[in-house]
Amino acid sequence: MELTALEERLGYTFAQRTLLEQAVTHRSHGAVHNERLEFLGDAVLNCAIAHLLFAKYARLDEGDLSRLRSNLVKQQSLAEIAEKLVLSDFLRLGEGEMKSGGFRRPSILADTMEAIFGAIFVDSGFDAARQAIAKLFDPVLKSVDPKTLGKDSKTLLQEYLQGKRIALPVYTVVETRGAAHNQEFEVECSIPKLEISVRGNGRSRRAAEQSAAKQALETAQHAMALLGRRPRKKSSAPEPSAADRPAGPTEPADGPGAPAQTADQIT
Repeated sequence: MELTALEERLGYTFAQRTLLEQAVTHRSHGAVHNERLEFLGDAVLNCAIAHLLFAKYARLDEGDLSRLRSNLVKQQSLAEIAEKLVLSDFLRLGEGEMKSGGFRRPSILADTMEAIFGAIFVDSGFDAARQAIAKLFDPVLKSVDPKTLGKDSKTLLQEYLQGKRIALPVYTVVETRGAAHNQEFEVECSIPKLEISVRGNGRSRRAAEQSAAKQALETAQHAMALLGRRPRKKSSAPEPSAADRPAGPTEPADGPGAPAQTADQIT
């Protein structure tokens, strides 16, 4: 597909188109590939996201900002952005990598995104790269909850269940639809102890798992809230039987009710 379409989706037009061509070229394709641009883009991305978070969250301390940034720039986050751009249509891969499904591999998608950011930096400088990154990450930043520090749904679900001492969820691929280059996955997430079973969809197995985990977390929290509001049943323990009652003080042999002793018995 023409790279002009990718530029439109990125919101940036390259002055040096060869930089974009190199950015989408995997090392399996030839000697000129994107690994050096990926190295540069990784640093540009971290700096840009740090700047965005610094401006957006004035009350978060250094530790929380660092954890939030780490969750935003990790492989999964980048791969999800790449999927929304349908970046797989523009990748230049070697024949072997193409046949093995490299065009949908999260690591390749994430690395290519970093290479693109590096290419924009080389083409026009940091401000242009920061603007492109801000545009792509804007939907993510709008949905970020500072209380969870940008953790993904699977992580949040796991931590929630562990806190309740409930076994971890089970993820199962239920169905895969579409051609190899444009597949959609349907994944079921089940929590047996809570009798919860929900399904999510996505362009990758990971994305479908995240979708299912988000629904499962919401369902689990609702279920646990209902359990917490149920009134406790009063104890209905049976009255103890006479044999079970503690014995009272015994009367002495010569106490009231005992037969009177005669004078002969006393002497």
